[in-house]
Amino acid sequence: MEAREVKTIADAMAIVEERALTHVKVGLFDNDGIMRGKYMSKSKFFSSLEKGFAFCDVVLGWDSKDQLYDNTRYTGWHTGYPDAPVRILPHTCREVYGEEGMLLFIAEFTDEAGKVCPRGTLRKVLQKAGDMGFDVFAALEYEFFVFNETPHSAREKGFRNLETITPDWFGYSMIRNSVHSGLYEAILGMSEQMDFPIEGIHSETGPGVLEAAIAVDSAEAAADKAALFKTFMKVLAQKRDLLATFMAKWSGDYPGQSGHIHVSLKNKDGSSAFYDPTQTHNMSKLQRHFLAGQQRLMPEFLCLIAPTINSYTRMIPGFWAPTDATWGVENRTTALRVIPGSEHSQRIEHRLGAADANPYLALAAAVASGLYGIMQEWEPFDQVKGNAYDQQHAPELQLPRTLWDAAQRFKESEAARTMFGDEFVEHFAASREWEEREFRKHVTDWEMDRYFEII
Repeated sequence: MEAREVKTIADAMAIVEERALTHVKVGLFDNDGIMRGKYMSKSKFFSSLEKGFAFCDVVLGWDSKDQLYDNTRYTGWHTGYPDAPVRILPHTCREVYGEEGMLLFIAEFTDEAGKVCPRGTLRKVLQKAGDMGFDVFAALEYEFFVFNETPHSAREKGFRNLETITPDWFGYSMIRNSVHSGLYEAILGMSEQMDFPIEGIHSETGPGVLEAAIAVDSAEAAADKAALFKTFMKVLAQKRDLLATFMAKWSGDYPGQSGHIHVSLKNKDGSSAFYDPTQTHNMSKLQRHFLAGQQRLMPEFLCLIAPTINSYTRMIPGFWAPTDATWGVENRTTALRVIPGSEHSQRIEHRLGAADANPYLALAAAVASGLYGIMQEWEPFDQVKGNAYDQQHAPELQLPRTLWDAAQRFKESEAARTMFGDEFVEHFAASREWEEREFRKHVTDWEMDRYFEII
């Protein structure tokens, strides 16, 4: 049996027996989209497939550096960090890059923990779409820089003077992908082995930066694939004594790193809900409402799309990242790019998405906002033509400029509470406030250079 043929609990047990495995890998994703997990014995795994298992809920109560939130209700010192119920998802079974014969299964929190679980939050949004008569399809694409560094060398250098695998600005370079064909081929091989197939990969503009576009799939599967790609791209790089980063912006000298999201809706009969050849740009009425929801709620949902302090350094004019909730047709200066096409390709590209976002939550935001627009029958603001950076836009389309401000907008959003639930909104907003407070404890190099001697 092949890993991706596993669909049921019985299948999962059968493949483990067939391979004579003593252990498998089980992992889940935290608030920041970081995969947390462990090797699990066969007996424990079999029991967990049928009954679930318990996982310390601290992974929903700490940040990317394992520092504990002090401002959340769901979990914290006040609860004692108990175990929370988790279910293993047999259909997510995959081969593991670099571990011959080993299997990986994705898990997710359930019950009360499920209300603040990122994967569970996306499922809630997709269930809403299903109730409205739609199936959601998505594809995510990521830019990431690769360095001739290791986790140790980067820290020894204080994250300064890092050496990228290639110099200079050379996007879509046939020279770069030929010279480094071994790396590209390894990435493509891993993507096929682990079932997050890459539709295209190329060098981007900047030293050592690549862009990989993951093939389209149903939205839940697309999020799984994006989350696994980010995780195992880092694994692949480190196994080759390289380091990959998905920071939104690692240097002020180069553009930020995007995590664009392509979204479309299908009706239950398989036809496109976005495509209407009788309308301008083939945009159906439903696509216009969906677009309007994405546009109007972008300022309120921003902390799901731009979840770190670093996210906001990317959103500056002229560096391929939007600064207002604008839309255009085939316009890469706007936040939302309508891509006219056929019954099969009509879609919207959410260009605000950054590489540092949790794929489950970024996709949840992109879909939930659009669904809300359909529910409200909203119409989008006027289309932007030309350079969106050079034009004035309606004040209500301005995006929050800091993570703190974005968290406040999210916490106050009626639409967010409707689509995600009060528990998730309160928990995630608190986690972003924590992130901002942690940042304020530190003195930056910029402040030292600007104020130390002169002020």
